[in-house]
Amino acid sequence: MREYNPLSLDELGRNAVRALMAYTTDALPPSDSFDGAGVYTLHYQGFYPAYLDLGDEPIYVGKADPPGRRQGRRQVSQESSVLFQRLAHHARSIEAAQNLLLSEFSCRWLVLDPVWIGLTEQVLIAEYQPIWNVVVDGFGNNDPGRGRWNQRRSQWDTLHPGREWAFNLRDRGETEEEVIGAVAEHRQQRQR
Repeated sequence: MREYNPLSLDELGRNAVRALMAYTTDALPPSDSFDGAGVYTLHYQGFYPAYLDLGDEPIYVGKADPPGRRQGRRQVSQESSVLFQRLAHHARSIEAAQNLLLSEFSCRWLVLDPVWIGLTEQVLIAEYQPIWNVVVDGFGNNDPGRGRWNQRRSQWDTLHPGREWAFNLRDRGETEEEVIGAVAEHRQQRQR
């Protein structure tokens, strides 16, 4: 059956993805602060062997919801710089890594009405299957705090050591080589 609904949720999410990906990439973090919540992609053009030749494919996608959204607050202000702050936070994580250079990363970002943020992030992940979203877990993690240091170190922190707080976490029992092998397998499957 030939059927098309331009107002389906999936198609609305794809429209936002097309709008985001139509922009050129910016430095990470962007040089000028901006207000709003929305979605973003991070891109890598460096020489880390597991990530060579990603081209324009995002290595990570994420979202920044407006303050109070999780608590169900109805009033949502676009005057918060939550999306810019999220990108700046990610830049600090990359700078802390001992084997990555921030200058090899760029980003795209799009301010969205909060109702479209989660949907657009889901479509981005489904479409691009970014390495740091589906294979190398933990890039977006924050310091879990002293009372939770019994947690295991993330795959991202195993592969890219440097965030001080991650050294306090338990070893995950997975080697750097095993994580790199999972990345290679993922990339091979994506090329099929």
